[in-house]
Amino acid sequence: MSNPRYAPELSLRLGGGPAPAELRASLSSVRLESSFGAADRVELALVNERLRWLDHPLLALDGELALALGYAPDPLEQLFVGEIVGQAAAFPSGGVPTLTVSAQDRRARMQKGTKKRTFGIPAGATIVPIPDMGVAALVAGENLLAPEFDPVGAALSLILGGAEAIASLEGAPTVKQQAVRTQKRESDFDFLGRICTENGWDMLIDHSDPLGGHKLRFFSPLSHLAPDVELAWGRSLLEFAPRLTKVGQIVSITAYVWIARIKQGFAVTLGFDWDRMQLTLDVAPAAMPATSDAGDVVIERPLNPLTAPREIVGRLLPKLNNRLTGSGACVGDARLRPGAVVKLEGLGVQFSGLYRVTAATHTIDEGGYRTSFQVRKEIWFGSIPLADQGAVPIRLGA
Repeated sequence: MSNPRYAPELSLRLGGGPAPAELRASLSSVRLESSFGAADRVELALVNERLRWLDHPLLALDGELALALGYAPDPLEQLFVGEIVGQAAAFPSGGVPTLTVSAQDRRARMQKGTKKRTFGIPAGATIVPIPDMGVAALVAGENLLAPEFDPVGAALSLILGGAEAIASLEGAPTVKQQAVRTQKRESDFDFLGRICTENGWDMLIDHSDPLGGHKLRFFSPLSHLAPDVELAWGRSLLEFAPRLTKVGQIVSITAYVWIARIKQGFAVTLGFDWDRMQLTLDVAPAAMPATSDAGDVVIERPLNPLTAPREIVGRLLPKLNNRLTGSGACVGDARLRPGAVVKLEGLGVQFSGLYRVTAATHTIDEGGYRTSFQVRKEIWFGSIPLADQGAVPIRLGA
């Protein structure tokens, strides 16, 4: 915030045009919730004096709603473009009637219904798998969304899917068949979520211009490690509650992979060295492991070169990246949104440093503009020295 002393400002568009001044004057609160795991949501609370906003065409279901937030006189940032999905009215015996209008981004469409289908190209007696980026693009297009893959995420997907070339050289149609993506009576939203997990991606809607609300980003956290916002406890950070846990913590994932061409099995183990903050990889000839140590997970079903990498990544990374999480609040800041990196200072060595924002809630009401957020400490930040992250010991006064 370059002008924190000025009043908060918002821009509201309904049906493609600016909201009328009288409607803005009736707003008692505006709330925007955004996260990786669900469709972004806006709630407008209106004072409905004389029922003037009841049945108003600008607030009809399926109408477009766009919201931008910030501080005057700085330019506002567009944080939401979506569709009105609900209304809730209150007609009290005493007091003024109210109307609450809810809107969600276009990911909400993908949560309706379930489908069962496969994504592949027929080739004789077999079906050749379509790469995951192609599958994600097809599903996004069906929902009238433009897919976007960042370069790091695209490269990671190609690396994880690179075993397809091996399978093609081996002429293993059965292995190819197993690699064909199948939507298993899932909604499009859940299906894309599973693909994201197995490729190390997160999925979000880009609300900025010019395709605000229509661009579906498949985002690799590894592609963005620089801080967007810096907050210090006791100054700009109002509150923060970190949670560090080893309950359910995975140290390593081991998969048994069978290579049909050489008739040999291998144990592939991907782990994480917390002391060195490094991923570790071990591959050795082995039979199916029977037991595992605490914190070590063994995938009990046999895999092949196509299915193993994504299975391992999909199980390990979410656990590693949720070892240290937290929730906090600050004076309203439109830069805090899912995918952003926040640098927290003044919290000691263990809890200071860089975090990824996974969810943010922006609220404007009679109390002003406030932002609450949820974050996770990702293993990728381990490549950055703690001092550069602002994670320094607390110095006690004399």
